[in-house]
Amino acid sequence: MEKVAKFELVSQERFVTDFCDTFAVTPEEALTIYNKLELPKRATKGSAGYDILSPLGFSLAPNETIKIPTGIRVKIKDGWFLGVFPRSGLGFKYRLQLNNTVGIIDADYYESSNEGHIFIKMTNDSNEGMTLSIEQLQGFAQGIFLPFGIVEDDSCENVRDGGMGSTDK
Repeated sequence: MEKVAKFELVSQERFVTDFCDTFAVTPEEALTIYNKLELPKRATKGSAGYDILSPLGFSLAPNETIKIPTGIRVKIKDGWFLGVFPRSGLGFKYRLQLNNTVGIIDADYYESSNEGHIFIKMTNDSNEGMTLSIEQLQGFAQGIFLPFGIVEDDSCENVRDGGMGSTDK
């Protein structure tokens, strides 16, 4: 297997700012959560996906949405990206879906002004009325590294300056 990336935590300051902006917690509570964060890892040697763990416990009733600042960033080799998906079992049981269908983490996101902090926004789209419960540090999403190509006459020289949704700015 080719090694193409390295997961890291964002800085404490970045996480505390983003977590407090997302949830009604104090900076001290956010720092306690930060100190428990774990980097994504594969469950088995044959797994393609790296399990992304939730920094907090939460429940989602049908049609509810949550935006989660994960506390992680990833340095990726050129020519690769990280695709983020719901964990397969959660998608199957609860129709747990990413709001943007698939998260695309580009290699240059790592250098963004938000430190490349990966946020995941998910919705429980259950048709069976099932409420999803995730415990703190339980896997809720997975990241898979994928190669990509460009066209022969590509001449893009633009540089990212920002976080999510900033590649066209």
